[in-house]
Amino acid sequence: MTTITNIVTFQKKGNRMTKPAILITGASSGIGATYADRFARRGHDLVLVARDAARMETLAVRLRAEAGVSIDILPADLTRTDEIAAVESRLRDDERIGILVNNAGAGLGGRFVDQSTDAIGQLITLNATSVARLASAIAPRLVARGDGAIINIGSVVGLAPEFGMSVYGATKAFVLFLSQGLAHELSQRGVYVQAVLPAATRTELWERAGADETSLPPMMDVNDLVDAALVGFDKREGITIPPLHDSSLWSAFDTARMAMLPGFGATQPAERYTP
Repeated sequence: MTTITNIVTFQKKGNRMTKPAILITGASSGIGATYADRFARRGHDLVLVARDAARMETLAVRLRAEAGVSIDILPADLTRTDEIAAVESRLRDDERIGILVNNAGAGLGGRFVDQSTDAIGQLITLNATSVARLASAIAPRLVARGDGAIINIGSVVGLAPEFGMSVYGATKAFVLFLSQGLAHELSQRGVYVQAVLPAATRTELWERAGADETSLPPMMDVNDLVDAALVGFDKREGITIPPLHDSSLWSAFDTARMAMLPGFGATQPAERYTP
């Protein structure tokens, strides 16, 4: 198995070599906080981004003591233009940052017809727009130096409209497509892009979305989820789906998609659409 030391750059700092720093969004709890823990224990300095500065500082104090890494706190609401701009500037200007973990996201309870237009807009801003903006902020610098990584946290819901989470699923389908597109564009320039597609994972997202905890099904533990995602990261997988035991199903899905591509160049409608 390829180890992380083979796929991330070591930068010189004084007379020693250091691993690149990692900026993680949604880092105050759940998946983001677990990524922070794991990467800190691998020896990476961190920049933690979320709205809750107090919780991030509590996490940072523990990880500084346990892992001996440097951790910066950058409070930001990624749905606010002025606040995401500060995160974008950090990604553009901080040469230490070599990996972005685009994890921040939220859910939205209820049916589409019952969700407010403003709530839908805000969800799209957080789950999709901020992911693209932050990737856009760091990608040119990573390409210029010829290495680095972008990890985008999507969801299996982005593959399953049958789950009835229309807007949330649409944002996660965007994350998957963006990740695949960026992988095609950036991989030849030395930048690795990974999309992680969790299924239901035990985090605070469900409570924030208004779900009744007593009615929730069994879920994957967040530690198991992130550890599995990092195995995929170390293998340099483009798409990592921790709950999918039969990987041939994804291969078949992708093969079927690729088989359609030649037909998209047809200049006449398919026969079944002929009047």
